[in-house]
Amino acid sequence: MRAVLTRWFTRLNAFLIRISRGRVGGRLGTQSILLLHTTGRRSGQPRSTPVAYFEREGKYLLVGSNWGRPHDADWVLNLRHDPHGRIDVNGRSFAVMAHEADGEEYLRLWQHVTGRHAPYIRYQSMVSRRIPLVVLERAPQPGRVETARANPR
Repeated sequence: MRAVLTRWFTRLNAFLIRISRGRVGGRLGTQSILLLHTTGRRSGQPRSTPVAYFEREGKYLLVGSNWGRPHDADWVLNLRHDPHGRIDVNGRSFAVMAHEADGEEYLRLWQHVTGRHAPYIRYQSMVSRRIPLVVLERAPQPGRVETARANPR
């Protein structure tokens, strides 16, 4: 029953974020929520999932806690298969590239996210898997070439 309610809530929240451009559904309690667009690893179909995020150093951090379930969230598996995605956040939409934090980066970012949202510590204690941390960075836009501007003097 809990899984059904979570799935229903997630779909409703994704709908609200999409139609309101993030004004409704973009905050849940103390957490900021973005809409993550991935490609289904098995179906090849577009998938949209609201995910809590943290901003740090111009990047977006996503915690793959999957509400403390024993398996990784589908969006994590989709990004492992294809790291290209898109996010809708704060009324903006742009392409991103994902990578999973590892080693020292993971330890540093885990400390950052658990310092801002302590329930992740409890989720980690509920599962035997290591909860993944996914880092999203803006992807270069196809067809846009960045050029250096000459000094106008």
